[in-house]
Amino acid sequence: MDLGIRGRTAIVNAASKGLGRACAFSLAREGVVLTISARGEEALQATAAAIRAETGAEVTAVVADVATEAGRAAVLAACPDPDILVNNCGGPKAGNFRDWTRDDWIAALDANMLSAIDLIKSTVDAMIARRFGRIVNITSGAVKAPIAPLGLSNGARAGLTGFVAGTSRQLAEHNVTINNLLPGAFDTDRIRVPVRANAQAQGKTEDEVMAAMIGQIPARRLGIPHEFGEACAFLCSAQAGYIVGQNFLIDGGQINSTM
Repeated sequence: MDLGIRGRTAIVNAASKGLGRACAFSLAREGVVLTISARGEEALQATAAAIRAETGAEVTAVVADVATEAGRAAVLAACPDPDILVNNCGGPKAGNFRDWTRDDWIAALDANMLSAIDLIKSTVDAMIARRFGRIVNITSGAVKAPIAPLGLSNGARAGLTGFVAGTSRQLAEHNVTINNLLPGAFDTDRIRVPVRANAQAQGKTEDEVMAAMIGQIPARRLGIPHEFGEACAFLCSAQAGYIVGQNFLIDGGQINSTM
């Protein structure tokens, strides 16, 4: 299927590794002109080079922490008026809620709620003027089924979800959509965070915890980042204009819910 976005411009944040990287690759294969960001220069430049080599896409790499105002400004300086915005930012630390300070909560909100809202605010009016915009927020399956050691992430991402639910309905008439992708257990570095936390809490090895996790997934495997990237690309497509304010759970069926 031709997704109808060849020549469109996109910002993909936290794109040097994992799910952000997969989203960048999938958009590049559709002919999208990319601006990608991440905090680590070496991995980011390697990803940019790999995307160019595989797809021939035009890629601008910006070393930036989008959880900060300066980082977001650097990304927007490189791509002031994107047609597509993929919000993504590393999750906060795991732990016991009794140990988290106000500063921990503010950092979590900055990274996983407020940074996305600020980038939406900074780009959405130009999308409205062009009558085309696609915004995808990478959140977490924990929005639907909270993970106790990831309480900082649970709270911040749920806040973003509530914001999107209200704001997306205000933009739909302009062919500007906002939707959320909720990953479950994917084969990325990030999966090791809750696995490690649960292993410590349960007195088990990480391999034992990982095996138990996979055993609870009806698909009986971890997700493949490419699968996630392709879902993101479709939500950014011309054909996805009637999908508004939705939370797409991609977890191999792990969360058992009718809604």
